[in-house]
Amino acid sequence: MLLLSYQVIVLLSLLVFTGILLFNLAELHSLPDSSDDSGDRPYVSVLVPARNEEHVIEACVLSLLAQDYPRYEVVVLDDSSEDRTLEILRRLEASSGSRLRIVQGEPLPEGWHGKAWACRQLGDLGSGELLLFTDADTLHKPAVISRSVAALYASKADMLTLTPYQEMGGFLEKLVIPLVYFILMCYLPLRFVRTSPKSVFCSAIGQFMLFRREIYRNIGGHHAVKTAIVEDVWLCREVKKAGGRVAVYNGVDALSCRMYRSPGEIIRGFSKNLFAGLGYRSFGLFALVVLTLAFHVLPYGFLSAALLLGDFSASLFFLPLLQIATALLCRLLIAGRFHQPAGFALLHALSQLALVAIALNSFAITRFGKGPQWKGRHYKFAGRRKEDNG
Repeated sequence: MLLLSYQVIVLLSLLVFTGILLFNLAELHSLPDSSDDSGDRPYVSVLVPARNEEHVIEACVLSLLAQDYPRYEVVVLDDSSEDRTLEILRRLEASSGSRLRIVQGEPLPEGWHGKAWACRQLGDLGSGELLLFTDADTLHKPAVISRSVAALYASKADMLTLTPYQEMGGFLEKLVIPLVYFILMCYLPLRFVRTSPKSVFCSAIGQFMLFRREIYRNIGGHHAVKTAIVEDVWLCREVKKAGGRVAVYNGVDALSCRMYRSPGEIIRGFSKNLFAGLGYRSFGLFALVVLTLAFHVLPYGFLSAALLLGDFSASLFFLPLLQIATALLCRLLIAGRFHQPAGFALLHALSQLALVAIALNSFAITRFGKGPQWKGRHYKFAGRRKEDNG
């Protein structure tokens, strides 16, 4: 009876996640088309932090310079790159006219993480009514600024973020990166991000964040998140705390990004973000591990045991089978919406095991090591978010 009750609870939980996903699929709208060619639209400052981005920076900048929006500037800050990033940027600046401005960042001060410091400087340099922060590994369709500005004003939002099309190359990329949207779409009701003033309902993707200048200044800009490794979500929280509205749109047809390009980058990148995204709460991380195993891995164990024992009872066979089918349905629906490889959705249990391994690694390097490492820098800010917020 105890096992049967456990299996029913797991199945009901997965059905709740499925319900959240279905509502989110209806809630997450594509960007509107923008046909307004008037010259009185707000001036946009496109702000790009770049550190050791020699393989992607040229394509990113050229895609930004090809925008059909009439009033904007592109400011790229070289954050002490150790490769050819600055050389490439200077060449682009010399050939692109006055729209592109390249600046060299100041040395990283104590108590800041690198991206927040680079964005803080960019935020001070941007002169636009709207400030668009985007990453150096993104590629932008020509209408993305026009459509995003139209969406910002249509939604009456103070901050707008997009879900990009995530390019994936290697096996581990295709296994792990789709979990970003799985977690977003199955666990967070996106309607509350837009309608609820509570900062707990927050979502933001740092690859594309568009702010009204006034709200960005009111929250203190990136100074408010100087130790937040997952600075995009914390910025969303600060905007909500200041009474601002946040909008999330599906940007797969307007923006693309390849987050990581090797297994090592995937492990370092997710390890940097995962424990930090849980507020460095050990209980939260281990709860995530236990629930991930219960919802997405153990059903396969029960089903295997049922087949080995020839036991086709509800508690050992039928309920775990329904649990697996429910989780796979969610993965396939998400793969369809975000143009992910559907075949890898069938490896859902393996992807969840990879998530568990990365979560434990994130905990270990933060609590017992030098802290997460990214682009030659180590960060150990565990426990400081509460101090920084007073």
